[in-house]
Amino acid sequence: MRTETRVNGITEGRISKQLLLFFFPILFGTFFQQLYNTVDAIVVGQYLGTEALAAVGGGTGTAINLLIGFFTGLSSGATVIISQYYGARNYKDTNKAIHTSILIAIIGGIVILFIGLLFTRPILELIGTPDDVIDLAERYMRIYFLGSIFNTVYNMGAGIFRALGDSRKPLYFLIVGCVVNIILDVLFVGFTPLGVAGAAWATIISQAASAVLVVIYLRRLDEDIRLSLRNLRLDSVILKNTLRIGLPTGIQSILYTISNLIIQANVNAFGTATAAAWAAYGKLDAVFWMAINAFGIAATTFVGQNYGAKLYDRVRSGVKISLSIGGIMTVLISIVFLLLQDKGLMLFTTDQEVLSIGVSILLILVPTWITYMPIEILSGVMRGCGKTLIPTIITVVGICGLRALWLEIVPGETPTLLSVFLCYPVSWVITSAAIIIYYFYGDVLPKKQKKLK
Repeated sequence: MRTETRVNGITEGRISKQLLLFFFPILFGTFFQQLYNTVDAIVVGQYLGTEALAAVGGGTGTAINLLIGFFTGLSSGATVIISQYYGARNYKDTNKAIHTSILIAIIGGIVILFIGLLFTRPILELIGTPDDVIDLAERYMRIYFLGSIFNTVYNMGAGIFRALGDSRKPLYFLIVGCVVNIILDVLFVGFTPLGVAGAAWATIISQAASAVLVVIYLRRLDEDIRLSLRNLRLDSVILKNTLRIGLPTGIQSILYTISNLIIQANVNAFGTATAAAWAAYGKLDAVFWMAINAFGIAATTFVGQNYGAKLYDRVRSGVKISLSIGGIMTVLISIVFLLLQDKGLMLFTTDQEVLSIGVSILLILVPTWITYMPIEILSGVMRGCGKTLIPTIITVVGICGLRALWLEIVPGETPTLLSVFLCYPVSWVITSAAIIIYYFYGDVLPKKQKKLK
């Protein structure tokens, strides 16, 4: 395809249509990505019991996200740079950014591997993982970290395709990986003595399959932006801009995860049944998070390309439409979960005590999801504009700092589930208000609109 004949629907098509066309493949993609851990939890919970379920969910997932989430946040800087270059039709620098990004992913995967193996046990001890769970959790995490490079290469590659306006290929790669994961989960956990280690090995192999597909198809892009392994190198200017945009988001992810680890430590103090209930609820809760996160990603790419093309009025219209659709989506998902209650939790456990606790958590948190929605969408918008520092400060103070302060003061000597979990909606309301004020009154978008030819 010749460069000058490219038509870019994100910068030229109907806004609502383009957002939805881009959003749904991301949504289905994050759904299949979530299935990696959800299938682990279902198979492990049904075959191996409550202790094994607590080992592969809850604190284990949060601890893994401490490292993986930092890299994902960092890589968002690379995808913003690529989307802005591509939106501006600067294909030479788009090519440089793609090669820099993949090399960052490889280096990041190696770093995560060694840090993960070194600090797995201390992290699990720090969050107060129950004694009857900690050895299983450590075994699962150590094996999981062996596949770090596959994880980072896939996530970066998927981000590159989305930055270029293609959200379908990452979906196809994840479907393949998810099918592989389901088959291997049942095989390794149900028919071998591997236990939780089998679930971890199944995840690694499936992530490897997705990563290989990403690389193959990056090498099939148009010639002027195609990935060539021989050309992998770090471009200093692009690396600097990637760190400028991505580092605050990565740090935010770490602090966000630390706040969740603090919450996990409070949950673990209630015992193994509560830890298992929190792990099971977390798998259902992830349905909302993957949906709203998908819209945040769609907003970042839409805004990034239009910001690069200097179509600022189009960005503003896209923000209004994104907030409207995101609000409707959040309300509908909340209603479904409030109607289902324990029926969804029964996918992961049949223990009546665990189910009862899980329903209590659900009734506290689900009705308040709507208060989080503006944070994700407007943060995605500001990432697309290359503005991440102030949103990061707002989020760190409003969510991470406030949660830590709440858990230190409010639960007291005799904590209850309500006193612990109310830290979520309280922090969401305050942070949403601050993010909205900054978007409308801060210097996020230039006022001058590029004239369309």
